[in-house]
Amino acid sequence: MSKSLPAKYIVRLGKFVWTTMWQIMMSQLAPPSREGEYLRPSSQFRNFIGTEENNPYPPATGRYRLYVGMGCPWAHRTLVVRVLKGLEEVISVATVYPSSNEGIWIFDQSEEGCNTLPEIYQLAQPGYQGRCTVPVLWDTQTKTIVNNESAEIIVMLNSEFNQWATNSELDLYPEILQPQIDSWNEKVYHAVNNGVYRCGFAQTQSAYNQACEELFQTLDEIDLVLADKRYLCGEQVTLADVRLFTTLFRFDVVYYGLFKCNLRRIQDYPHLGRYLRDLYQLPGVATTCDLESIKRDYYGNLFPLNPGGIIPLGPDLANL
Repeated sequence: MSKSLPAKYIVRLGKFVWTTMWQIMMSQLAPPSREGEYLRPSSQFRNFIGTEENNPYPPATGRYRLYVGMGCPWAHRTLVVRVLKGLEEVISVATVYPSSNEGIWIFDQSEEGCNTLPEIYQLAQPGYQGRCTVPVLWDTQTKTIVNNESAEIIVMLNSEFNQWATNSELDLYPEILQPQIDSWNEKVYHAVNNGVYRCGFAQTQSAYNQACEELFQTLDEIDLVLADKRYLCGEQVTLADVRLFTTLFRFDVVYYGLFKCNLRRIQDYPHLGRYLRDLYQLPGVATTCDLESIKRDYYGNLFPLNPGGIIPLGPDLANL
């Protein structure tokens, strides 16, 4: 009878097999650069709703629909702007859920005869081979995707539906502040919004170190700015705040542990913590925040980062 392998050989074999499989799965989940840095692919549908002549997507009430996942920070942006502007009766919403076994977004009820988000993308563009992501701004009249880039969708929601919005006087992208907003957006996207993913999806130590250092340098900078400002651009909430908020809301719950963004928590910052609570308390914003879905979607579905799929009980919201 053959003897069992010595423990060290079992460990070495296990590490080799798991590391190889991890690299294969991560290359599909998060395509890396040669240095192991996560590279986010660009969105593919980039049309705009507007009043320009011959624009096939004019503003209308009841025509457009958002497909969102409650755990997704990019989709969350669109829900925040929708509620701040008072567009709940103008733009309808359908929710998708991640399938841990299939690695795709699925509907709980059929949409346009489709049961999954990839089927919606195929309906919009037969033969489509790209990523099938949320949010999706869907045109129910032409049965196609108008746009799937959250940064552009929120600009449209802010400006193109004011005649039906119940809070039309709120301008989240005022012309006078646009240079400041754009500057913040560029900085925050690279280092924070996408920065947490660059930490969590890094495939080398050097790529992780660089992303983590940039992330916390930027959070430190923002905290100092907020020492004498209510919002990033002053006393008025803008799209820059919306874009930062959805990442901050997930930070201590998900990114701090699962994505290894663990130098500091947001609640450890005196001004960022206050700022996050302020934004959360804006009218309607809390209704867009689904903490249990966030934990379930991240911990339960990102298999390469959490193979056991165990969803943590915490944190205690009283301490956030």
